[in-house]
Amino acid sequence: IMQPSKARITHFLITLLLVSTSIVQAQKNKGKLFIIGGGNRSDQLMQHVVDLAQFKKTDYVVVLPMSSEEPDSAYIYFKDQFQKLVPNKIVMLNFDKTTVQNPKLNDSLQKAKLIFISGGDQARFMNVVANTPVYTSIHKAFQNGSIISGTSAGAAVMSENMITGNQKLEKEYSGTFETIRYDNLETTPGLGLVTNAIIDQHFLVRSRFNRLISAMVEFPNLTGIGIDESTAIIVDGNNVKVVGESEVVVMKKPIGIQKYPSKKLISLESMQMSMYVAGQQFKLDK
Repeated sequence: IMQPSKARITHFLITLLLVSTSIVQAQKNKGKLFIIGGGNRSDQLMQHVVDLAQFKKTDYVVVLPMSSEEPDSAYIYFKDQFQKLVPNKIVMLNFDKTTVQNPKLNDSLQKAKLIFISGGDQARFMNVVANTPVYTSIHKAFQNGSIISGTSAGAAVMSENMITGNQKLEKEYSGTFETIRYDNLETTPGLGLVTNAIIDQHFLVRSRFNRLISAMVEFPNLTGIGIDESTAIIVDGNNVKVVGESEVVVMKKPIGIQKYPSKKLISLESMQMSMYVAGQQFKLDK
């Protein structure tokens, strides 16, 4: 039996490497994220979404209002504004525990050029979507080049590690953390469209520095991004651009974290913090 030559083996291995590399590149997400910090959404802010999407005549928009207590109102509010900016069809898919399995609805979701996730309660959204075909459809749309956008709760769900807003050490919900303590921040799995950052919203208006610092203590290898109201970030791979009226706060690389069990206090030696305004850009660590 003839043994394959070294040259043939080398050629085979190089071919295999090239094929595997192309597969990995093909799996990279072609879509972009437009993540809004909540509050008022001006027409000027939403025009950035239109510019990103570059709608063709047959393209359509899907609104996912499952975060909201009043899904119809969330849909109408979005539609009334967005219809002024584009002539394209805008539909609501208000999934529940039954319809998340519907192949036809999931196919429609997958093929949407823009998917918009409303504000409300991010945990309510994930309770419907987690481990369902809808979760997969959102990711497939993103991989294929769709724009995924969300505001407020719809911003929080973008993270792999999602801030729920609850504190483990306090029974009552508070929009602002009064202290910085470890093992206080409650997080649950989000959509994971952003895996290397944790996102907070209404950031400056609701003074959420304590909350994001708490997140940096729990997830020191991630980048913390606090988006203020009427402001958004455009995420394209690891490139992030700020648009809108206010600022975005970025925290990363906390060094020398120490924990004090008696009162769950923490100390840290240093941490990078940056602020950005519209038109400025920064990169996420890979």
